[in-house]
Amino acid sequence: MNDIQEAYSSEADQESSFAIHGLNKGKVLLVGESMGLFAADTEGPCSRVDVFNASVAGAELNVALGLLRMGQQPVYVTRVGDDPFGDRIRIFLDKNGLTDSRVTVDKTRHTGFMMKTKVSKGDPVTSYFRKRSAASAITPQDIFDIDLTGISVLHLTGILPPLSSTTIEASDALVARAQFNDLFISFDPNLRPALWKNPHQMHSTLKRLASQADLVMPGRSEGQELFGVSNVEDVGKAFIDNGAKYVVVKDGARGAWATDGEKGVYVPGFVVDHVVDSVGAGDGFAAGLLSALLDRLPIEAAVERGCAIGAIQTQFTSDNEGLPDKARLMSFMHTHVRAKVH
Repeated sequence: MNDIQEAYSSEADQESSFAIHGLNKGKVLLVGESMGLFAADTEGPCSRVDVFNASVAGAELNVALGLLRMGQQPVYVTRVGDDPFGDRIRIFLDKNGLTDSRVTVDKTRHTGFMMKTKVSKGDPVTSYFRKRSAASAITPQDIFDIDLTGISVLHLTGILPPLSSTTIEASDALVARAQFNDLFISFDPNLRPALWKNPHQMHSTLKRLASQADLVMPGRSEGQELFGVSNVEDVGKAFIDNGAKYVVVKDGARGAWATDGEKGVYVPGFVVDHVVDSVGAGDGFAAGLLSALLDRLPIEAAVERGCAIGAIQTQFTSDNEGLPDKARLMSFMHTHVRAKVH
């Protein structure tokens, strides 16, 4: 089997299809760090740009908003400082209808923020200012205080754990509570090497969390970093062998490979004329994939939705501005061609 499948047809689709088991309709719990975002208005290093566009971001926040716009019920938990960024985040949550969010205001710590360059090619450069942030003080007690009533899914990313020693413990507590309460665990490794003390800690922690997940959605580069393989089928196998039940490997604009270890299917992505900003595309993919699975769509259709929302998000500078509702999603899917798989 080639890295990019030789063909994608309804016949191959039927032969490769598999079902996701254990995911029940209900609320989706997400715990993470919301941050202020300053996106440069012109190209060049942030130190030389004069005008920035302010917004808010955070991987778990982005996924929560994407799920909400797909008709799901996200429960978003975070901590912010008693400062303008914290106020902006709370206003953003309220304005966007994330009414189930649980936000703790920490008067002793600041809200983290980041600055992002504008680029015409490649990925932007992002500078983070999150040391000793309010969210880095999330502890296991915060996790034990969460009411799990009505929650059926936990979506965790690899960004929360490295923020501090307590957030690593909190991430483990999240997984433990999810397992004890029979929640479906979704995990996006979302590697951020700069946040970790060292590669060993990053590798061991992310592999441990991934091994306990029902569904893992890595990118090819994460397979290379954690397991030394980059072929999508090999990445999927590595995460399955590590303990995951299902794996969906993101393959950029080309599409994604989904497998349960026995069967697999490659789903082509969507072609866009120009990428404005790639940041947030992976979060859009996660929101699309999870929302479709909660809508009881087959794995192929779920991956297709993930690819579509990821592609839409690349058309916007903000990390979450492009996240569509179902009407805009359907319009995009009907008017954009699929990537050629060969």
